Amino acid sequence: MVVGYTRYLEAISDLTEGKELVSSGMTQEVERCRCALQRAAAGDVVTLVSSGDPGIYGMAGLALELAAAEQIHVAIEIVPGVTAASAAAAVLGAPLMLDFAAISLSDLLVPWETILRRLQAVAAADLVVALYNPRSKKRVRHLEQATAIFRAVRPDQTPVGIVTAAGQQDMQVVTTDLARLLEQDVDMRSVVIVGNSTTRWIDGRMVTARGYDV
Repeated sequence: MVVGYTRYLEAISDLTEGKELVSSGMTQEVERCRCALQRAAAGDVVTLVSSGDPGIYGMAGLALELAAAEQIHVAIEIVPGVTAASAAAAVLGAPLMLDFAAISLSDLLVPWETILRRLQAVAAADLVVALYNPRSKKRVRHLEQATAIFRAVRPDQTPVGIVTAAGQQDMQVVTTDLARLLEQDVDMRSVVIVGNSTTRWIDGRMVTARGYDV
């Protein structure tokens, strides 16, 4: 049995032939997870599908929390994957070579005031930052506020890479800088990587120096 978000199951349809599929839409993560746990408790072998890495903005944490909360005692194996930040970084070059942070701009589960404090802290700390869920149809100003925070402490020429649908057939890649970030097409499938003071373009590739003497 395979349980997952409808779009994710469609993406792996070549691997699920002959399997029982249970799918649902966005914001129904708890229901999907509960279904998977209950079926596993009933004796089925169940796969709960996430995109990227299940432990990074994925379903692994929810599965562990829900199993404990509802006293569902089943063996849970977490299989690592490739998170969007790593996939995007590989396409852009090597922007995550030194310390970096990942921050989701979605305030569905985290208050926006908390996200703002985190953005201000990592911007001041000169960390490379991978922004997940940067913009949606309803959230159009969150990326504007995040960009303003970075522009307050970093030069407008700071390299920025945008990868949309990383690793998929319709992947799009944009290389820009802080000054022109808001002019680019960015949506929920995009990862925006903002460089730090050592990030630069080398032959069109985004590279953050680690400190080697070269």
